[in-house]
Amino acid sequence: MTKPIIFGEIKGIPEGYQFEDRRIMMKDSFHRNWAGGIDGTGKTGVAAIVLSGGYADDDDLGDTIIYTGAGGNDGESKKQTKDQDWNNRGNAGLLKSMDEGLPVRVIRGANHKNPLSPKKGYKYAGLYSVIDAWQEIGKSGFKICRYKLEYAGTNPQRKTTEDIELNYDTKEKKRVESVVLRIVRDTKIAREVKQLYNYQCQVCDHTIVTKVGRYAEGAHIKPLGKPHNGDDNSNNLICLCPNHHVMFDKGLFSISDEFNFLGDINGKLILKEKHKLNLLNLAYHRFAHGYN
Repeated sequence: MTKPIIFGEIKGIPEGYQFEDRRIMMKDSFHRNWAGGIDGTGKTGVAAIVLSGGYADDDDLGDTIIYTGAGGNDGESKKQTKDQDWNNRGNAGLLKSMDEGLPVRVIRGANHKNPLSPKKGYKYAGLYSVIDAWQEIGKSGFKICRYKLEYAGTNPQRKTTEDIELNYDTKEKKRVESVVLRIVRDTKIAREVKQLYNYQCQVCDHTIVTKVGRYAEGAHIKPLGKPHNGDDNSNNLICLCPNHHVMFDKGLFSISDEFNFLGDINGKLILKEKHKLNLLNLAYHRFAHGYN
């Protein structure tokens, strides 16, 4: 690739624009990768992806897309024959885009079997935000990297990423601003878990003292909502400081069945006797972030 990578909208190519082929998409750096579906690297982040029917596990719901990462496909049969991993340049690039809040242009191809796909060529679907990433076993039986993207464009007829997140359920929610909008669902159960630990982090044993009292966050071990479908239950919740909450959500560390830390931190989870954790949720987190 010799053309520079460009993030966000490109002048003259509005949402809904249709391309005859990939050669035309490469013009103006709209999507610079002739063969692959991901335009970007772990160093730069990803500027654009193409949904073209190459992976059986892709799930395109319109404003929400569950996207399968790159790698593991046999060149001739086009079937998954190997595990995917985070070291692939495209997979690493999508993680970079998630961490830095970089917008991703999504393009649907005619081979992508979805009502929103064009009958021929390629159609620009708009800007999306990568809001989650994990690993699971795909339909092929091999490990795949998965990403959740939400529509983040400006089309007034479509929901924004924030609208979709805030519409998850009717429970009270608190907005927390960061590089990418993060929603902390402060439910009654989460408050009870935090009170049990006196708002002290179960990793570092520290709390944040604000002008109105002590502060911590209830972290779900298995995330709520599709596609994870974790429970809002005390056995799926731990009390963490904001730093360790982000580290846990991004898989920088995980927890063994003996409650020892795995990954970038050492030690053992602080656990009250009356606080019972579901070991299946811990196993889910470990697998999703590559600790198994």
